[in-house]
Amino acid sequence: MKSTRQEQSSPSTQASVSVTWQGMNRKQRREMTRKIQSADIGLEVIHADAAGIDIGNEAHYVAVPPTRDSQPVRRFGCTTAELKDLAAWLKRCQIRTVAMQSTGVYWIAVYDILQAAGLEVYLVNARETKNLPGRKSDVQESQWLMKLHAYGLLRNSFRPSPEIRALRTYWRQRHDLVRSAGRHLQRLQKALTQMNIQLANVLSDVSGATGQAIIQAILAGERDPQQLAAWRDARVKASQEEIAQSLEGNWQEDLLFMVKQEQDGYQFCQKQIAECDQRLAQYLQQQTDRSAGAPLAEEKRKWRRKKKKGNNPQFDLRTELFRMIGTDLTRIDSIDVMTATTVISEAGYDMTRWPTEHHFVSWLRLCPDNQVSGDRVIGKKRLPTNNRLTVAFKMAANTLRKSDSYLGAQFRRLRTRLGAPVAIKAMAAKLARLVYRMLRHGLEFVDRGATFYEAKHRQREINSLKRKAANLGFQILETPAA
Repeated sequence: MKSTRQEQSSPSTQASVSVTWQGMNRKQRREMTRKIQSADIGLEVIHADAAGIDIGNEAHYVAVPPTRDSQPVRRFGCTTAELKDLAAWLKRCQIRTVAMQSTGVYWIAVYDILQAAGLEVYLVNARETKNLPGRKSDVQESQWLMKLHAYGLLRNSFRPSPEIRALRTYWRQRHDLVRSAGRHLQRLQKALTQMNIQLANVLSDVSGATGQAIIQAILAGERDPQQLAAWRDARVKASQEEIAQSLEGNWQEDLLFMVKQEQDGYQFCQKQIAECDQRLAQYLQQQTDRSAGAPLAEEKRKWRRKKKKGNNPQFDLRTELFRMIGTDLTRIDSIDVMTATTVISEAGYDMTRWPTEHHFVSWLRLCPDNQVSGDRVIGKKRLPTNNRLTVAFKMAANTLRKSDSYLGAQFRRLRTRLGAPVAIKAMAAKLARLVYRMLRHGLEFVDRGATFYEAKHRQREINSLKRKAANLGFQILETPAA
């Protein structure tokens, strides 16, 4: 009878709570939400010795359980000495695991010092910790991180090993230098166009031998179009007379000064790229040989013209990369040595961090984001990401449109049926799965060609037509081709 009376009184209680909630203002609702969050709802504690750190530029706020210290939330500076004091204080509080957000690059120093002190550090995504209102102060944020981590509600982000991080630093620096050199060339061409020097219309690349020789002659004081056109290389398709006509312009001192500044900046970037290549080659040579003496097969890229110069590394990067990881990722169509290096520098060669290839594709944000309700897909959202590896896979997938290979034929069919954006994303996920299988299971990629794919697709279409005809009571008879 007692339980029956309680059940009968529950609707009125719920109604009163609902009315009370509707009558609250915004501040009161926040206070009520914090009380609900702080109440013990029976969650299982996964990490009993957990702490939370709110990362900042000038200071970090650290929260530990109230039973561990009389002052459970403390503020520490960003210097190395203060970070070591932070690690020592966490050890005295018997903390074993720490959760922090990936805020800019400020977390890196804290991560390294705490990891060196023997603590297990969880680097979590800030989007996963902002699902509820409130916690506007740094103190509340650190306490909230500690509580979420104690209940095991935060996922640890991926961070490669130290050797991969060093490779990533060199490779990202080189990529940024290449982009800087390209910006210098763009501004240089802009200044030349303002003087009506149409050099870009007769030369495909101003950074080539002919373009650089002409620019150096212009900066040296030469203004005669015929004398400048005499620097033409024999491999240039445009004639010397056409180049001379494009070099007749209005020479202006201010724009010539701009050309000199941008040319100096471009040459400086090229010098730094050469130094980065030298350091990268030395670092790769110091790594452990995982090829087990296996020979490196010849590179097959007949369908794509290879550039021997330009921004490509000035050493045998493919051989050094094969010696480091023990497999040749360039055997996959559209995966060149630059993309393969991006794969290793961003994700490493140890694919055991991801249980399956589907987890790897999900980490790259190349999987569909379906909104499911009642076992039905009610909507789809786009997964934005700035992952460099994802961008590299998409660029590699886009080059398959002219490839005479199995993957090229599959991409063209998807592009016709689904459109370019969806096809590029789908083929990028396909390339990611192939890379995962080669690095995780040691499989070797074998291309069967576009003809094999077309024949396989034709057979699938025939089988589909036969099934449809059988359902309608008809029968399809194959006739020999004329």
